[in-house]
Amino acid sequence: MNSKLEDNNTTISYFKEEIERFVKERKWARFHKPKDLIQAIGIEVSELSELFLFNDLSLDAIHNDKEILENISDEIADVFIYLISLLNSLNVDLTSAFIRKLKKNKAKYTIDEFSDGSYHKL
Repeated sequence: MNSKLEDNNTTISYFKEEIERFVKERKWARFHKPKDLIQAIGIEVSELSELFLFNDLSLDAIHNDKEILENISDEIADVFIYLISLLNSLNVDLTSAFIRKLKKNKAKYTIDEFSDGSYHKL
């Protein structure tokens, strides 16, 4: 993998292709049914959540502790990998899904209704 890849210069298709190749090389497609991938995402989110269990890590504490930040980053990457695997399995175009869902959210959560910064309509 190219170590110069960063968020600002990497496409979604790069991730989809890399993960597809990784799965094919290991012959894991038979394990990548949607149900299994959804469960794996849930497990990885739980592992991410566990890193915060019984502590109140501030952003400063996270950024100042390389090990904690790396552990958090690893779990986020695991969630992302399984999410991309699910996209591949279902042949979902993430950009289209994102645009469609954001449009729905904009209609559901209007600026006027939430302009005061509240999360719930009173």
